[in-house]
Amino acid sequence: MLKKSICTLPGLLLYVICCSQAVYLPKNLKLPADSVRLIDNLNNFLIQLPKPDKDNSMVLKENLLTAAALMDEMKGMTDAGADKKGVYKCYLTNIVPLDSNSYVIQLAYMGVDAGAPVLRAGFKLIAQRRDEQYYFDSPLKRNTRGWQVKKTGSFIVYRNTNNKVSKLDTYVTKAMAFDKQLHAQNYTTEVYYCDNTVDALELLGIDYKKEYNSLPFAHLSTFEGGNNLHVIGAQPTEYAAYDLHDLWHNRLHHVASTDVINRPMDEATAYLHGGSWDISWPDIFKKFKAFAGTNHDWLSIFTAHSRFGDARAPLYTDYVIDALIAEKVEKEKGFEAVMALICSGKKEPDNAGFFKALEKEAGVTKVNFNAEVEKMVQHENPR
Repeated sequence: MLKKSICTLPGLLLYVICCSQAVYLPKNLKLPADSVRLIDNLNNFLIQLPKPDKDNSMVLKENLLTAAALMDEMKGMTDAGADKKGVYKCYLTNIVPLDSNSYVIQLAYMGVDAGAPVLRAGFKLIAQRRDEQYYFDSPLKRNTRGWQVKKTGSFIVYRNTNNKVSKLDTYVTKAMAFDKQLHAQNYTTEVYYCDNTVDALELLGIDYKKEYNSLPFAHLSTFEGGNNLHVIGAQPTEYAAYDLHDLWHNRLHHVASTDVINRPMDEATAYLHGGSWDISWPDIFKKFKAFAGTNHDWLSIFTAHSRFGDARAPLYTDYVIDALIAEKVEKEKGFEAVMALICSGKKEPDNAGFFKALEKEAGVTKVNFNAEVEKMVQHENPR
């Protein structure tokens, strides 16, 4: 029965390559009887990848979150850099029927570098026919059927292991606390966890991606359609996979647009709430004081954006001072005032927008900056 529904179409190969350039078909690839429609829809899907995920007409609305997570990984795979466009070609390497209306599609992005073939990435998608066309999705839901599911508030955690993963539990608890502090609107966060990188990537539909070679963990996050999705592959003790610093950024960026966020304040509040490089805020502050030594020209230290700490775990002076400011402002006026500083606009060479907001929320100007920051440094008492 299967053989009757599959054929090779060399004529179709010529048509697709000449007219689209989105996907190439190797010679003698076995194709389903409905291949003209399927390949045309696949081309349409791939051509739309540069668009915002929600605008891809080949993705069903109910699949947007999972499809977006995979589409984000597929973007830019034909390029070898900003100035090297179209180096890699997308090849359709396999089509496997799942039932009468759906297929598993496998793609490979390949090219040639210095005369040697290079595999840039490989992906797996689900093609599902509805009405008269095919729509595309990640195989994530299909790959996690029967997994353990635990709901905590608006978080849904899927796991394939009975082993205790305390860092994952802490991650979810902290995310809920951050959302409360940020006054975030309620939205669903789905977390898919398995204990190694390769399995996590394959769950989503990433068979291979050059960037992920030899990585000890993977943590991919997508926010689309008002909801959040995390795919985590890591050993239970791999701290970097559950980094609270990055978690703060993740939750904050769902509340405030990065178009208006002041990055130093973003980093500063991440220092406070999640540390950095597995270094806690109290230890960051101690390192900062040791770096500053007897130099208490805080405005110069702030403006210099100096790097300190371990070369592999860099910390920055202005982020620490901003963290002290955030602590003071939150204590005196509440977190809404801190959000005003966070959303004071992108950093400018003279920090004009930030200092305008700083004067309004904390009464701190460039004139009294050294005196006010000195008080903050003296009052800080890290545990």
